[in-house]
Formats: sequence, C-alpha cells, structure tokens
Amino acid sequence: MTAKEDQYARQAQDWTERAYADVTAYLEHRAELIADLGERLAPGDEVVDLACGDAGLGEALLRRGLRYRGVDSTPEMVEAARRRLGVRAEVDLGDLNDYVPPRPVAATTVFRAIYYARDRAAFFRHVSGFTETKLVFDLNPREYRVEDVLADLRAAGLSSVLLHPFFVPQTVSLPGPLLAAAKALERSGPLARLALRVRFTYLVAASR
Repeated sequence: MTAKEDQYARQAQDWTERAYADVTAYLEHRAELIADLGERLAPGDEVVDLACGDAGLGEALLRRGLRYRGVDSTPEMVEAARRRLGVRAEVDLGDLNDYVPPRPVAATTVFRAIYYARDRAAFFRHVSGFTETKLVFDLNPREYRVEDVLADLRAAGLSSVLLHPFFVPQTVSLPGPLLAAAKALERSGPLARLALRVRFTYLVAASR
C-alpha cells in the first residue's frame, strides 16, 4: 500500500464531510453541471463515478433522479460508500484504469483523480468504450496544458468538449450572496479565464 492509499484507508470514514467546507453547495453544483453541461442527462440515466471515494457525489446525483454506480480502488472507501448509499446504488472495488461497468452507462465522471490515469489518452479511449453520452471530469489548467488534454479527448473520439469554470470553493464556505456571485463569475468569460490562472479548475464535459 502506498502512502496515499494508506491515507485514503485511514480517512475513509466521513471523507466527504472532512473534504468540503460546504458539502451541499459544492456537490450540488457539481451534480448540476454533470447533468446539464453539454448533452443533458435525463432522470434514470446511469452515471459511473470513478475514484468515487465515499460516494458523497452519489447522493447529489441520486437526488436528481439519476442512477449511480461508484467505483474506488480503496476497500475502506468502498465500504464507506456502501454504508452511505445502502441499497440506493451499487459501489464496486476497482481501478479507474481497468474498470468496466457491467453495462454501458450514460455518463462517466472522474473528480480529483484524473492524474491516476497511467496513460491519459489510453484512459480516455477506455472510458469512451462504455460511455454513451459524455465523460465529465475536473481539470486544473495550471497543471495540465488544456490543448494536450483536448487532443487526447479527440483521439478517443470525444470531439465535442465544453470547459466550464468551477468556482465554488472546496475549503471555504461562502454565504449565499457570495456563493451566487461565484457561480455567476463562472459565466463571465475573460474574467473567469483570468481567475483560472491563479486558482480553481475547469469542469470538462466531453462527448462524441
């Protein structure tokens, strides 16, 4: 077990509650964009969430009427996710590089984990093989050249790509007016791109 894997194992209990200052604001906004950015998902569509942790996102997606299947490589996280979701969803033990769901899914999500892909282009090709509508993931433009990621997506047949700034902070809880302002800033074009030079990430939706 690597040091990172040991950290995840030890922190599996209440992972979501520890990771986000405002769990509801952060994950509900993420779920909203998963459903609506690019090709829209409809109630009953299935989402497979790779590197799901304790499946905090699953609750937000289930509330939108979507079906959810979580996948994580840490057994302790899988157990925590199963406790969280109970009979409402399936959670599988698996590595995001190799996992294949039992049937094709409408959408695949990967958050705070794209760097676990051993070969990013190969990972996109792998996921596109079982994803019918779109792949959604977060991207830090200060760590990855956006042009390189777009090229890998196109090579996987995912040529329709939308990048949406995500400005709801992970570690700070904003009062209502500031939260609304942060979401509005996401749609501000040049101002949003300027903010992304120093902080925050894109949420990427890629489809055929």
